[in-house]
Amino acid sequence: MLKKIRYFPITFFSVVLGMLGFTLSLHKLEQTFAWPFHLSSYALYFSIFLFLLITGFYTLKIILYPDECKKDLAHPVRINFFPLFSIILLLMSILFLGKNLFISQVLWTIGATIHLYFTLFIVSKWMHHEFNIVHINPSWFIPAVGNILVPIAGVHHANPEISWFFFSVGIVFWVVLFTIVFYRIIFHHPIMQKLLPTFFIMIAPPAIGMISYTTLTNSNIDAFAHILYYFSFFIVALLFFQIRYFYSIPFYLSWWAYSFPLAAFISSTLVMYQKTHIQFFSYIALALFAFLTLLISLLIWKTLQLIYQQKICVQDE
Repeated sequence: MLKKIRYFPITFFSVVLGMLGFTLSLHKLEQTFAWPFHLSSYALYFSIFLFLLITGFYTLKIILYPDECKKDLAHPVRINFFPLFSIILLLMSILFLGKNLFISQVLWTIGATIHLYFTLFIVSKWMHHEFNIVHINPSWFIPAVGNILVPIAGVHHANPEISWFFFSVGIVFWVVLFTIVFYRIIFHHPIMQKLLPTFFIMIAPPAIGMISYTTLTNSNIDAFAHILYYFSFFIVALLFFQIRYFYSIPFYLSWWAYSFPLAAFISSTLVMYQKTHIQFFSYIALALFAFLTLLISLLIWKTLQLIYQQKICVQDE
């Protein structure tokens, strides 16, 4: 068992991210439609259990195999998944807003601090390491663009200027990185099949950006919010238009990249419904949530199969 820990993947945190995204969209649906049941609380506690379990395993890897962790930090793709740890804390802080404000503030403070460190650390690596254009894929959005999440709970816990700082960093890096990623997709060799699900990550920045922006401005949907939402809508349509490419991919942990971005879009669609009262948005949110529920069930089943077949903790390329 301890030998298996050597190759425990940092990407396993994407499982928790997907579960928390599902939980957040479920919670938003419960609030929006005043559902009498509160299943999101159970989903939250299950996600916390998974987070503690996976954190425990990766901590063991750090203690027993520090050289393998250093390899993860030096890898042009895997390094971008370390900030999932802080993003998970930020998502938990959002979900605890209506449950326990003190816990939410603690989670937000720790999450925002760690994420700022990861942003500075990883962007510095980008600037001083010789990465090739073929190393670029949408997972590069995670470190810098993850800052967009901070304001959603941040406006409740600190001076709004702090949230504006994080939002500004995230939204500008989104524009920069989206340009680079799209250039790489169009003009260079195709992204390896294993990483194709990361295309769905492109949905998240504008979708979350719209939620953060409306939270920061405490206003109705203005021109910029419309632009952010409808661009994420276009990315969703674009990816579903190419669904046959994703359907044929063998199962990898990278499949979890489908979950959180879709959940983020569902939440942003519910914000659109709350602000505009246009029924179309409620239909889109409910339909996508039904699809997300089936998707999460499939991902859990496939992941358990991989664990049972002992295909998780294996040496990667």
